[in-house]
Amino acid sequence: MREQLDAAIRAVIDCNAFAGGPFVAAFERDFAQYCGSPQAIGVGNGTDALWLSLLALGVGPGDEVITVPATFMATAEAISYCGARPKFVDIDERTYTLDPSLLEAAITPKTKAIIPVHLFGQCADMDPILEIATRRGLPVVEDACQAHGALYKGRKAGTMGITGCFSFYPGKNLGALGEAGGIVTGDQALAEKIRVLRDHGQHRKYYHSQIGWNARMDGIQGAVLSVKLKHLNVGNVKRHSHALLYDQLLGDTREIITPFEAPYGSHVYHVYAVRVQNRNQVLQAMADKGISCAIHYPVPVHLQEAYRFLGCEKGSFPVAEMCAEEFLSLPMFPELTNPQIHAVADELKLCISGRKPLSNCLK
Repeated sequence: MREQLDAAIRAVIDCNAFAGGPFVAAFERDFAQYCGSPQAIGVGNGTDALWLSLLALGVGPGDEVITVPATFMATAEAISYCGARPKFVDIDERTYTLDPSLLEAAITPKTKAIIPVHLFGQCADMDPILEIATRRGLPVVEDACQAHGALYKGRKAGTMGITGCFSFYPGKNLGALGEAGGIVTGDQALAEKIRVLRDHGQHRKYYHSQIGWNARMDGIQGAVLSVKLKHLNVGNVKRHSHALLYDQLLGDTREIITPFEAPYGSHVYHVYAVRVQNRNQVLQAMADKGISCAIHYPVPVHLQEAYRFLGCEKGSFPVAEMCAEEFLSLPMFPELTNPQIHAVADELKLCISGRKPLSNCLK
């Protein structure tokens, strides 16, 4: 895409449209159309998207927001920066997303919102979550930061809650050349609140109706994202194809649990995370073979030092904790070749051969 990106960046420079402006507006229109949402708002990053969504919904000090401990820190940070407290619910062992059967019990009079996380590119089971939320009068903010283009029963990730929040960090399926994020919503009044909040609380230039923040998207990132959005579907199809080949090559190995794709949707495999015992040793063994794997995320949020004040002990959310000790992310990006995938799978099986198999009903 280099030539297309160079041309897009030159166009921004020619117009001096660096902070917000027409290139961001164009991307907002394109991304809203892609998601099938009436409104899209470009912001500085995915954390801003979550935080501003909660602020616009009136979440503040003394409130609780329900989410999962198996996520990147930003999900909880956005809650904390509103002055609220995260209230965690464990994940489903197959999908690694919020377990709807545990949701109702976590709701208290202080609960003001629910944030399901579409982890690794797979949507949470949204219908039961939305049913509970609607019955209890709670807004749902989708953390779709890893799920650009993922589907749930034919609906795009981000379009089922009151807002859907996206990160366009460079490594995402739709990644900028730097930091950027976005929000989609069908609520026009809420969209206007967020637009004011992202721009220092200005309802028009130099007229500040409230205290806001500088969370605008850069013009260069808007232009870059408009180019890369045109390639997103093709990239997602390739990721899905790569995942199927990994599944085929690794699925019969008892020591490895491959990702489960729920029948209700379409996974976009931002991350292809298997589960293995002695994960850190396997990670090093793969590195020794010249294969760079990764860990997403080694410490669940409730056990992070920053959230010690919540008083959650080890064992509080056993499924999230177990997965955090076993997740190993294999190479996953559209440009992978089949021989590379075969090489990764062959080396992984060699690295885990002879190890104790995972005892799991899914295998």
